[in-house]
Amino acid sequence: MPSVPKHADPVLFVTIFGLIVFGLMMVGSASFVLGEQLRDNPFYFLQHQLIYGVGIGIIAFLIGFFTPYTRLRVFALPALVASIVLLILVFVPGLQVTSGGASRWVGIGPFTIQPSEMTKLSFILYLAALLERKGAEIKDFKKSVIPFLVVTSFIGLLIILQPDLGTLFIIATIALSMVFAAGFRLRHMAAIGFAGLAMLSILISTAQYRLQRLFVYLHPELDPQGIGYQINQALLAVGTGGLWGLGFGRSRQKYNYLPEPAGDTIFAVTAEELGFIRTTLLVSAFVVIAYRGYKIAEYAPDIFGRLLATGITTWIIMQAFVNMASVLAITPLTGIPFPFISYGGSALASLLFASGVLLNISRYTTD
Repeated sequence: MPSVPKHADPVLFVTIFGLIVFGLMMVGSASFVLGEQLRDNPFYFLQHQLIYGVGIGIIAFLIGFFTPYTRLRVFALPALVASIVLLILVFVPGLQVTSGGASRWVGIGPFTIQPSEMTKLSFILYLAALLERKGAEIKDFKKSVIPFLVVTSFIGLLIILQPDLGTLFIIATIALSMVFAAGFRLRHMAAIGFAGLAMLSILISTAQYRLQRLFVYLHPELDPQGIGYQINQALLAVGTGGLWGLGFGRSRQKYNYLPEPAGDTIFAVTAEELGFIRTTLLVSAFVVIAYRGYKIAEYAPDIFGRLLATGITTWIIMQAFVNMASVLAITPLTGIPFPFISYGGSALASLLFASGVLLNISRYTTD
């Protein structure tokens, strides 16, 4: 690592904070009606996002940015253990917060946190440290693949029990991108991939609600007032936007038609208000993050930095893709937030810390 860090990637910095500002605008617009109805304050959700998402997130960003990323190795195991404890607390009565049949939150006094969002970050950190430590043994099945599978499977089990198949998919994608960057043998990765697909098939076939989501994905036009309601309303919102949209703040679907208008389906409200042309610019911002993030990984000065940058970039890009694809009925509907845009303090704060680490690594690249 160079002894004197250079300036962080300015394009990546501007893109990320541009998305955050845009996200605040969209949360304010999409949650206006809900805030007035539920809290007697049309700006309640925007204020909450500013305090618990941006406020805490900026502090987390500064820590990630100014702490030399190599020092994060020592926190890898403690962070993972803390995440596992939080994932277990999700199932403890009195702390458990349930919504929509899923137990994904922990309530401590007035605060509610979503452990799975923090787990993505701690998992990336731990996996980067683990894979770097393997060194020349990275291609050895017993010494590298098995430890990787044990850690990943245990985290996956806790997440699927919530249940949260969308987050499980994101974590699995992150893991595969990192072991590929670390140098796993292709046949080992193929075996892991086939085993993962088999497990996915079992998880879908053994849960009625997952089968219903798959059914809706294949036939979104059926049962529009039942299991197909959410995806049909999302598609209606996107289609109504046309090329240029109805105008900022003029969404009709946010008036109690579209579920989770400021959360998982905020992309539908965005497309409705801004239209195809301007929404394409939003998608382009994530293309920029992908390009700059993987470039940082390519030119990172060490293995730990390369793996961290790979994991963080994959997390942001895959989560954005899956969220947008599910709203557009390209993939089955999932309950994961749109990075930097969706309402949710835990998600935004975790992403801001990860962004700080990614920009930190960019200060030491060798290009």
